[in-house]
Amino acid sequence: MTQDKFPNSIAIYPGTFDPITNGHVDIIKRGIRIFDEIIVLVAYNADKATLFTVEERMDMIREVCREIKGVRVDCHSGLLVDYLKSSGASIILRGMRALSDFEYEFQMALMNRRQTREIETVFLMSGFKWFYTSSKIIKEVVSLGGSVKALVPDNVHQKLLEKFKINHNNNNNRR
Repeated sequence: MTQDKFPNSIAIYPGTFDPITNGHVDIIKRGIRIFDEIIVLVAYNADKATLFTVEERMDMIREVCREIKGVRVDCHSGLLVDYLKSSGASIILRGMRALSDFEYEFQMALMNRRQTREIETVFLMSGFKWFYTSSKIIKEVVSLGGSVKALVPDNVHQKLLEKFKINHNNNNNRR
């Protein structure tokens, strides 16, 4: 079964992406089958402590998505609806993992819709393999010396090991 894309559609996939995970990549790959273009929008919030800088996160995402046609990366620090208006997009793409995500995501979708009626939020359920994967848990596991090699793209895994100054040889033995 082939599915036609929304004509001339641009979806914004916003998030902190600190770091991008295979769950995020799964949403991007599945989303690009639906939309003509996806802008992975790295959120910048000076009040939120992150492991990676905005530039580092953008570089990792660009590397991961370089072969996915129709994906580009940008950053923004203001209201998401303002970014959508300036970019010509009208769709917010969000990944949904567990039921616990639903309430927050539903509130955000309603607030964005309240800001402007032209915006729609489209939710894609996380792939089963990534259901309980989060950037926060990944950083915690790596900081304690555990391996997340199968949960993040290779370039991200390398950057995590560098950030936490973990011996690459010792870490490669864990799965």
